[in-house]
Amino acid sequence: MVKNPLKILVDEMDDGMDEKLKEIGFDAYSVKKLRADGLKLHADYSLIKYAKENGIACKENAIPCILLDREEIFKIVLNKLNQF
Repeated sequence: MVKNPLKILVDEMDDGMDEKLKEIGFDAYSVKKLRADGLKLHADYSLIKYAKENGIACKENAIPCILLDREEIFKIVLNKLNQF
């Protein structure tokens, strides 16, 4: 398996996705796990700063990102339901 050069920071509410992404070759980090390791990543600003310092995708830093908010997840669910 070839390692993908993208670094991905997975939000706390999606903890576990980092492990799935690692299994397929991505360099993924979980906010929840980083906090458990002692990093102070509680405010959005600290997350943005961490992402910038570590070369992780972040919209605020003009680096590509994928936003999976409730609206995007709803679209995915709706799309799946329409396939029935």
